[in-house]
Amino acid sequence: MNILILTNTFAPHVGGVARSVAAFVDEYRKRGHQVLIVAPQFPEMPQDEVGVVRAPAIQKFNASDFSVALPPIAGLRERLDEFQPEIVHSQHPFLLGMTALRIARSRGLPLVFTHHTLYEQYTHYVPGDSAAMKHFAIELATRYANLCDQVFAPSESIAGLLRERGVIRPVSVVPTGVRLEDFKQGDGKAVRKAMGIPEEAFVVGHLGRLAPEKNLEFMTRAIADFVQGHPDAHFLVVGRGPSEDAMRAIFARAGIEDRLHMVGILQQPQLADTLHAMNLFAFASLSETQGMVLTEAMAAGLPVIALDAPGAREVVKDGRNGRLLQDQTPAAFSAALQWLAALPPVTRQDMKQAALGTAKAFSMSRTAEKALSCYEAVRSRNTARASHGERDWENVVAWIRTEWAILKSVAGAGDAAIGTSRSSDKEK
Repeated sequence: MNILILTNTFAPHVGGVARSVAAFVDEYRKRGHQVLIVAPQFPEMPQDEVGVVRAPAIQKFNASDFSVALPPIAGLRERLDEFQPEIVHSQHPFLLGMTALRIARSRGLPLVFTHHTLYEQYTHYVPGDSAAMKHFAIELATRYANLCDQVFAPSESIAGLLRERGVIRPVSVVPTGVRLEDFKQGDGKAVRKAMGIPEEAFVVGHLGRLAPEKNLEFMTRAIADFVQGHPDAHFLVVGRGPSEDAMRAIFARAGIEDRLHMVGILQQPQLADTLHAMNLFAFASLSETQGMVLTEAMAAGLPVIALDAPGAREVVKDGRNGRLLQDQTPAAFSAALQWLAALPPVTRQDMKQAALGTAKAFSMSRTAEKALSCYEAVRSRNTARASHGERDWENVVAWIRTEWAILKSVAGAGDAAIGTSRSSDKEK
């Protein structure tokens, strides 16, 4: 199968969507499928990429680490003619997501959309953030989903939420899997030695993009409280982002900055080594759609402490492979850390085995197989496929219909957002 994937984030950007795309693409190619990726340019992009078309982009949009693609993309039509895609998979409802819609409609191809993100949690990256902007983000994603042939939800929680919001297209739960072999082993002792962490220390760990929407200041305050009460405890963080300074400041104010270790972005095998240097994994985000870093941590045998939220609740089973907290206060989070640290070694070993079992259920081979099965199903359902040799007039009509659908989708989302804002003002 020839699979065309369009994504607004890709290597070298480090984030859930970029990592998800890379993981699925690797698995598809292992199985003999051809994949072409369309993604924005980023600073320090990999050289001599195979199967990737880069779009010109505004770098570090609004002081973030995101790039904003600027279609049209020179030479894309010719590349698509050569590649002959059989299915189009969009990772976003805007920017290159709109390009994906145009390509699918003009070529009569089925369009799949993965609803990776709760976009209303990310409007702080856009100038003019407001309640209306958040509602616009919800409406835009919902209306875009209803222009597609198939929607992938990364978790059952998100699938239910999409249906509540009015998505009427078929929705399948397809999480990003974990490469078990990447995390099975690691030299945690070497990492502890290099970081100056005692071999007998109790290490709380975290992996991810260090950004405000990840609820990191909450988590760091809870962990700092725990570390203050446990002289042998340390906090090891993998990642980089705008919240890094705030996290450092919390530990500095507590007078324990020497027990905070921030190692930046890591690739394999250093990532697996660092996970194996941890005793447990902490996670407090409320904005996730799936527990990708949680399954990676569990593949390294780490129990997880997380707040009850979409993505986490599908992975963390309270009392079995970690703690899933209903009480979402720093005190409750700190108490959960203390509870797990105080468990006898045999009970902790049971939790480790349960975590490994959970990771196996989310293996990359399983999730890729499900995605490919959905591709085949949507291709068989697609009755409006257009061959490359269709008449120019039919291509023009398809283009007009697509542009009209996009315009209606964006305008409708805007109207809905404005209406919600006016209703809110009247209630005040």
